Amino acid sequence: MALRRPVRPVQYNALSCSCQVGLLLASALLVGCAGAPGAGESGAQRRLDTVGRQYRPAGERPVLPQLEERGQFDQFVLYAVLNNPQVAAAYHAWAASVHRITVERSRPDPRLTLQASIADMALMALMAGVMTDVPSAGKRAAAGDIATAESQAKYFTFEARVLQSAFALRKVRYQLDALDTKIAIMHETARLLAQLEKLALVQNEVGRAPMQDVLQARIERARLASDIANLDDSRDALLAQFKAALGIPAGAVAPPVSAMPVPSPPAMTADRLLELALERNPRLKAMQAEVAAAQGSLQLARKSARSDFSVGLEADWKASPIMLQPSLGVSVPIWRAKTKAQIAAAQANKAEANARLSAEQIALAVEIAEKTFMSREATRQLALLGGSLPRMASGALALAQSGYSGGKSDFNSVIDAQKVLLELRLAQSEASLQRELALAELSILVVATVPPGATFNKAIP
Repeated sequence: MALRRPVRPVQYNALSCSCQVGLLLASALLVGCAGAPGAGESGAQRRLDTVGRQYRPAGERPVLPQLEERGQFDQFVLYAVLNNPQVAAAYHAWAASVHRITVERSRPDPRLTLQASIADMALMALMAGVMTDVPSAGKRAAAGDIATAESQAKYFTFEARVLQSAFALRKVRYQLDALDTKIAIMHETARLLAQLEKLALVQNEVGRAPMQDVLQARIERARLASDIANLDDSRDALLAQFKAALGIPAGAVAPPVSAMPVPSPPAMTADRLLELALERNPRLKAMQAEVAAAQGSLQLARKSARSDFSVGLEADWKASPIMLQPSLGVSVPIWRAKTKAQIAAAQANKAEANARLSAEQIALAVEIAEKTFMSREATRQLALLGGSLPRMASGALALAQSGYSGGKSDFNSVIDAQKVLLELRLAQSEASLQRELALAELSILVVATVPPGATFNKAIP
């Protein structure tokens, strides 16, 4: 019979075993503290990366395009969008909100603990460990959804700023062109008045007209010169607005003036414009995201009645063998009135967000109706003023001058005819300005049609 070898008892290394158990539990507490990003967070980060590569590559403003006198308007739009501080502020607010999603949906940071027991000035026990809080199921996800919705609202606010920047530059450029047109019309009228003054002098010399006609012509010329001076002076204010629209500081060198932008397309029907606006308007989209954030806050408030947990592990390194002390804590949400108030407040916030969204939709419909009316009215005015009226006014002025030269009409008839022609030409310029502004506002601000030069903000949907 074979002899059996005596079985030697297994000797456990208490320190090694305790450390392994402690490390396993600590790993369980620490693994996934950040958690995996959700679809909303990943999409927001991709959108931020895409826009950031064009708007703020490496976190810095890119090289601005060179502005040239009468240069392409698209380059000026790009310059304005890249350089406008309000657009930059909206971008950075959006970027911060994207990063906040990770903060809100991540698990709480673990806490390292250290306790000591001392008796008679001697260290009796040394407890070191780790603890962490564990929110109840769904709370972190709800917090992440709220942050995601708030980030979407910030993005659409940034998009609205981009469009506002492009529209502001377009608006002031149209105003400058209209001002130059008015000044040119008035200078031409001033030359006409100078001719009328000479005619009045001739008529006065031959005894066909009193000196009063000459003085009246001089008075009209003085008034017109004052109006021209005022318009020339107002051009400085418009140039300052043009400079501000480009984001150029007050003390910097004034920029050159761009070429005129491409005219806006004719307005669609109000129903079609409203349909597109409800689908694309960034103000509405921001408010829709705010409604989603309010809904997430309501869900989180309802979860406040659930208990949260805290787990931990401590080891007494003075004991032999080392002693492990796991711990578990549970919050007890006993204040039902507090929970009820949180839910009621969240419901009220959601109702407020829905009401503001409805109000904005109504306001948008009214705005579309007003702007489409303005564009149609200006178009009719242009058709009238660009047709036979100016020709008839010019003919009436020529007849009045001829009649005055022949002594068949008085000087007031000539002045009145000249004023009618001036008013028609100024009205034509003003109608053209109002039409372009109405169409541009409908296209850019209401329907969110991104003009050339500012297309980088259309990133991942």
